[in-house]
Amino acid sequence: MGQLRAGIVPVTPFQQNCTVLFDEATKEGVVVDPGGDVEVILQTLSENGLSIKEIWLTHGHLDHAGGAMELKDALDVQIVGPHEADRQMLSNIERQSEQFGLPGAMKNCTPDRFLTEGEKVSFGEHEFEVLHCPGHAPGHVVFYNRAAKFAHVGDVLFNGSIGRTDLPGGDHDTLIKSIKEKLLPLGDDIGFICGHGPGSRIGDERRNNPFLV
Repeated sequence: MGQLRAGIVPVTPFQQNCTVLFDEATKEGVVVDPGGDVEVILQTLSENGLSIKEIWLTHGHLDHAGGAMELKDALDVQIVGPHEADRQMLSNIERQSEQFGLPGAMKNCTPDRFLTEGEKVSFGEHEFEVLHCPGHAPGHVVFYNRAAKFAHVGDVLFNGSIGRTDLPGGDHDTLIKSIKEKLLPLGDDIGFICGHGPGSRIGDERRNNPFLV
């Protein structure tokens, strides 16, 4: 088994961090949160010789899931996640896209499998624990790789900030509870990629994030 690697492809006007997690040796991996610009994602996969096993979704907002069905069709793989609480949100992506002035750019999404707290997902020998972390979105999940001391936290926690809670299904108190009860206990040395902008480490956010201190 090779080392776990991650590459980020910023997509759509939302500049969402579509993330490719892959094994350095086998080049097998998954795409996390393909929000759109699927042709750019496909080009990146091809240029790097990557073989994609599945598509993983952290939550159902259009900027994270809007390109999932198109990518699924292109790669002939399954969509896994998020938690079922985001089912309605995923079926509403096309309408949301029109409201944001992006008609036809994104498609409603029907995952092949929803995830629940405590499940595990994997590719090759890289195993990730599923943490249900609502607050930004009711069905938001985080993917945590204990061996690599790494997590993909989507829009739950950011470098110096936290996810928005003013969108439908958002709740500030629930989000803070998710961060304090699910993410902070993972340990200060856990590095993470988030849905937008640069990543960070849990310890840095525990000490310096103005929403947590």
